[in-house]
Amino acid sequence: MNLEQAQRRTIRTLMAAQVGGAVGITIGIATASLLARDLSGSEKLAGLSQTAQVLGTAGWAFLLARLMSRRGRRVGLVAGYLLGAAGALLAVAAGVLGSMSLLLVGAVFLGATSAANSGSRYAATDLAPAAHRARSLSTVVWATTIGAVAGPNLTGPAGTLADRLDIPELTGPFALGSIGMLAAALVVGVFLRPDPLLLSREAAGVGATPPQGTSWGRAVQAVRERPVLGQAMAAMGCAHAAMVAVMVMTPLHMEHGGAELRVIGIVISVHVLGMFAFSPVVGWLADRFGRPQTLAVGGVLLALSLGVCADSPDGSSWQIFVGLFLLGLGWSFATVSASTMVADHAPLDARTDVQGVSDLVTGVTAAAAGGLAGFVVGEWGYAVLSLLAGALVLVVLGAALRTRLAGSPA
Repeated sequence: MNLEQAQRRTIRTLMAAQVGGAVGITIGIATASLLARDLSGSEKLAGLSQTAQVLGTAGWAFLLARLMSRRGRRVGLVAGYLLGAAGALLAVAAGVLGSMSLLLVGAVFLGATSAANSGSRYAATDLAPAAHRARSLSTVVWATTIGAVAGPNLTGPAGTLADRLDIPELTGPFALGSIGMLAAALVVGVFLRPDPLLLSREAAGVGATPPQGTSWGRAVQAVRERPVLGQAMAAMGCAHAAMVAVMVMTPLHMEHGGAELRVIGIVISVHVLGMFAFSPVVGWLADRFGRPQTLAVGGVLLALSLGVCADSPDGSSWQIFVGLFLLGLGWSFATVSASTMVADHAPLDARTDVQGVSDLVTGVTAAAAGGLAGFVVGEWGYAVLSLLAGALVLVVLGAALRTRLAGSPA
């Protein structure tokens, strides 16, 4: 099997696994906060499960990257999906036992599947030629759309499954989600052969001996030698933080104006559509016109979205629909372009280390932004939150200007 054939097989496998992983994660979104509220007895603690999952995603991204560095993409991705499935089952057990602590532990483990899905986009670039690298990455990102749309729509069948298993109704989505994650692990374990990372190292003449030093040390050294990596990480982290901060507070902003739950769900669906559905187009633009230029477009779209959101009244309005769609689309432009820059410039012997640290920084930044968002909205309102998020967008635009001078990929 030549490199071109191996790349096509890799993309097909990653896309299939991405669907299963996305179903596993998104099917529980609608009920996670409700289950946390019931187990904790407080609405103020309802968001803890999501925060725990975001932090888990950040931590597992780093740990799985270390595993991939030594054993390859296949072992790391399979481990991520299996850990996520275990987390989903722990969430089921938490509902049965009435344990909030166990739910939070399960949420942390669920983050491993989010980390694996995120890591899949980098696996798509291991064998891709530089001219098509963004398109390969964005194609795998696009596959998330299928799972993200299908997952919430399986909430009904998940309730039926809960009845048959005689478990609490709110744990049904987690039980069904674990099946999606196990399916993703099976697909990767069977079909991701040859391993794209190991094959790329072999093709480049890089030895199979374990790398020296710590994973964090290798990533820091790479960033020092190639500052464009730091700019790309900063852009990706700030774009993700701005998106998360505004997105998580949007349902509350709409509820204050009397918007129905159904309408809130439609707005979030429109947002998710902007995040993933157009990623292949974004990837083509990044390959055709350059990563920094595409990153700049993402920054402009994010700034525009925040202005529209800040102008939106409480409840349902055309501003909130347009603002959330543009927020997702701006995130797509920024994330695809910045991720491709990381893949472009990360040295082969430290590639997974750099990518793992990048996702760790992105996850921690988003968790902090999401946590502060509630305080800002409580004190000053949704409009102020949207405007303050604009400071993060300035970092994205600044990174786009600096990386324009970084030169060609490594």
